Amino acid sequence: MIENKKSWQKELSEAVTTVDELVDLGYVKRENAEKLKRIGEKYPISVTRYYLNLIEKNDYSDPIYKMCIASLEEGTAQGLKDTSGELCNTVSEGIQHKYDNTVLLLSTNVCSMYCRYCFRKRLVGQSEEEILKFTDKAIKYIEEHPEVDNVLISGGDALLNTNKVISRYLSGLSKIKHLKFIRFGTRTPVVFPQRINGDSEFIELFEKYSKIKTIYLVTQFNHPRELTKEAVAATDKMRHAGVPVLNQTVLLKGVNDNSDILATLFNELASNGISPYYLFQCRPVKGVKDLFAVPLLTSCSITDKTKAKLSGVAKRFKFAMSHIKGKIEIIGKIESGKLIFKQHQAKSKGDINNLFFVDVDKNTYWLSDDLTG
Repeated sequence: MIENKKSWQKELSEAVTTVDELVDLGYVKRENAEKLKRIGEKYPISVTRYYLNLIEKNDYSDPIYKMCIASLEEGTAQGLKDTSGELCNTVSEGIQHKYDNTVLLLSTNVCSMYCRYCFRKRLVGQSEEEILKFTDKAIKYIEEHPEVDNVLISGGDALLNTNKVISRYLSGLSKIKHLKFIRFGTRTPVVFPQRINGDSEFIELFEKYSKIKTIYLVTQFNHPRELTKEAVAATDKMRHAGVPVLNQTVLLKGVNDNSDILATLFNELASNGISPYYLFQCRPVKGVKDLFAVPLLTSCSITDKTKAKLSGVAKRFKFAMSHIKGKIEIIGKIESGKLIFKQHQAKSKGDINNLFFVDVDKNTYWLSDDLTG
């Protein structure tokens, strides 16, 4: 069992949040500091000391480095603002209701680490008082919508909420009869496992409420090196508290766009009781596309090669994109330049399970809003 002498709050307060600190620690060249500071004003910088220690080489050939250290190219990278229609599906600030039976709650804008490929890079934080007001409002919204049978509490990072906020969610949502299960979206076990390993009260909350309502933890391991003993200890604690752990990996250029790396990752996830759930096409948003997105034809080839190396348990994930039309499964290539897709989930029920074909080329990273490429 891994316990920390420091509180997780103390650990979090020591996260590296400025370019000057990155320069002093040797992760950024001093001559690049001023340009990176301007990028940091637009896309905040925060890296936990724990995650920095996973870096093996201080340049973009290291996948861990690339995911957490800002790049000079972020300021000029092309891309879209909103690839999945979050704005048009927001019914109230922080509450998104895109699919009839699912509500997404942006419970906090705070993360322990600001991943450089994040599609919500532009968000800022809120106070606990503001979050508690939002929590009550969100629970009331779900109570008033009997068609909702599940909720995803995300952010930011859902586990960066205080225990008081998490307790409010669990106690309120667990009383709603039409709600079948609750999901928490988080990268905390990956980038800041101290939040889980060092807080027995936190674990007790999940032990208590998992006996009342089914709770899932949905995390995001993107590279095998992230599966450290601390990270596995954190997911083990959640599983032993009665909370199954699912994983959503994002396909990222220069990080895991290799079938050997992905096969190793998915096998290690399965061997540690973490169920591979989705492999997501990277959303080509501004500040991300040129740095991390992989063309769809290449992504499909990598996915096919990965699945060929895996057994059934490790390859039950779906390769998908979160599109403005809904969650779309990317099934694969059927002929040169043509891909087949399936509408896995949709805002309009009549569109669910629809199969369609799209002509793509080597420069196609995403489908247009009308699904024609």
